[in-house]
Amino acid sequence: MQLRFCDLGLSQIRRAPLKRAIRQLYDELDARGIAFKPHVWISEEWFSPDGVPGIAIPFYLAHPRLERLERRMTREVEGGNSKWLMRILRHEAGHALDTAYRLRRRRRWREVFGPASLPYPERYRARPGSRRYVHHLGGWYAQAHPTEDFAETFAVWLTPRSAWRRHYAGWPALQKIEVVDELLAQVRGTPPKVRARCRIEPASANTMTLAEHYRRKLAQSVRHRRSAADMLLQRVFTEHRPPRNALRAGAMLRAEKSRLVTALVRDLGVERYSVYQILRMAIERSDKFGLYVRGNRRDALRNARWLLARLLRLYRQAESFQISL
Repeated sequence: MQLRFCDLGLSQIRRAPLKRAIRQLYDELDARGIAFKPHVWISEEWFSPDGVPGIAIPFYLAHPRLERLERRMTREVEGGNSKWLMRILRHEAGHALDTAYRLRRRRRWREVFGPASLPYPERYRARPGSRRYVHHLGGWYAQAHPTEDFAETFAVWLTPRSAWRRHYAGWPALQKIEVVDELLAQVRGTPPKVRARCRIEPASANTMTLAEHYRRKLAQSVRHRRSAADMLLQRVFTEHRPPRNALRAGAMLRAEKSRLVTALVRDLGVERYSVYQILRMAIERSDKFGLYVRGNRRDALRNARWLLARLLRLYRQAESFQISL
């Protein structure tokens, strides 16, 4: 944990599974007649930087010991199996190709996906039922921003045997995939306009220690979960005081504590201690925002059970509930 990134010897990609995945990505691009091949390098996280048509791959995929460390610290390894790895590589290749051919400057791109210049949101409210977006990485990520919409759509288009015409038949999202097909037909076999091969924030030049990296990453994760928890609480309850005799959300959660805990332990199979911790956090945040119950008590109790179940899933990646709370 006290080793610096630059001391890990990650200047080259040597791990066989990672090299095979990159070769597979290049083969898929070749099969589509795309001459461009994004260069890749090892960095802290997944990203494809603006202005550089390449892909940064997180350091933990470069070595089995680093992968085990990532799983221990964060409870998951993003891209940790071959299927997941290829999904992310195709998505990031969409960003890189967008940069390489300056596709976002084209009128057709903007008409279908929207302006790429829109501010990138810290969080977004997904519409799970919408058929205007493809499903690729999960979490309805295509809805986050026009550039993510394009990258997700490109990834679906690139995936071999994805049968996207049949799968998305009748969806407005089908038009987006067809537009990607149209745009890529225009650049097929042509060299990219942007050919920069620089590596942004490579691990080999990073003087941060692994301990500093994970301390920052866990802190960001806690802030993200707390922000998302506040948004969920304000979605279920309300800051506007309804008519007289309105019940405060915190008071209802306290009064129904035993019933809520018993139901969640039974339904989700989680330990009682974890439910109590999440419920305590929900009560504290409800009191802080001065939230009130919406509608009748029966509906409010059902909504509270949904809320707490969501919060339990939201916090599942924490090293312990004590970290988050």
